[in-house]
Amino acid sequence: MALLILGIVLFLGLHLIRVVTPGLRTSLIASLGEGGWKGAYSIASVIALVVLIYGFGQARDMTPVWSPPFWMSHITILLMLFALICLVASLLPAGHIAVRTKHPMVLSVKIWALAHLLSNGDGAAILLFAAFLAWGVILRISFKRRERAGEITVRPFVSAKYDLYAVVIGVVAWALIIWKLHAWIIGVSPLVI
Repeated sequence: MALLILGIVLFLGLHLIRVVTPGLRTSLIASLGEGGWKGAYSIASVIALVVLIYGFGQARDMTPVWSPPFWMSHITILLMLFALICLVASLLPAGHIAVRTKHPMVLSVKIWALAHLLSNGDGAAILLFAAFLAWGVILRISFKRRERAGEITVRPFVSAKYDLYAVVIGVVAWALIIWKLHAWIIGVSPLVI
């Protein structure tokens, strides 16, 4: 469990630097340069992600804290469809989805975390998904404050065709994950009740 906690702190801590210590990020960019900062940040993020994944794998055999009802997995599967559509929308030029949700990637992470909290009752899963949900909420509040201060702006609308692309690609990704990818990567089929 300690390794999982370390992974969560490292990964989410790195992704909250701008929120918690904006001056540190600015000074690191000034000293390392933009490319140096991005390189160091990317390497640290990958290392933190590996620690998080390994720690989660090691902590998975914990005693369940609660036993979700069987139908929660159906809600999780449905919510993941919306999470994947939002994720894809965040990677494309802005359509209505990206403009209306403002920060579709953060929304995607929040939906993913909530969906998995509903259908996982072991301590490691609760810790992991609750941490990511809290991270998403904190980041969304930070974005809202930064928008009001004029530090960031919402991406301007480009075309509704990107909404169509987001839905089609999101549905295909969702189907692939349910069909085989989740079992192959995570080791658990989402269709097992």
